Amino acid sequence: MTEHQPAIWEIDQTHPHYHEDLVIGLSGLVDREIGLSFIELGLIRNIQIEDGKVNVTMVLTTPFCPYGPEMISDTQAMIERIIGLPTTVELSSEFWSPAMMDEDLRDSDWGLFP
Repeated sequence: MTEHQPAIWEIDQTHPHYHEDLVIGLSGLVDREIGLSFIELGLIRNIQIEDGKVNVTMVLTTPFCPYGPEMISDTQAMIERIIGLPTTVELSSEFWSPAMMDEDLRDSDWGLFP
C-alpha cells in the first residue's frame, strides 16, 4: 500500500505566480459533509497547464461521495476563474486519507483524526 503525501502541484514549478490565488480560491470550496476546504483536505492532487488548458487531478473523500459531481464542477469553475483557461478535472484512482492533508493547513482540533 502506498503511503499518501500532501499534493505537489506541477503548476507551482511552471507557473508559480498562480499558487497563492489557487490556494485562496480553492480554500473557499468546502466539502459539505466534513466541513473542511478542498485545500485543507488535500483533495486537489495536481494542477498543470499543458497546451493552453489546465488539467486538474483530484480525489474525493469517499468513492461515492454524494457531492462529488458538484465538487468537481466547483473545482473546474474556480480554476477557470483564477487562471482564465479551459479546465478539465479528472478523478485520481487514489483513495483519500488524512495523510493527504498538508501539515501546514491541517487543523488538529477538528476531531476526526489524530
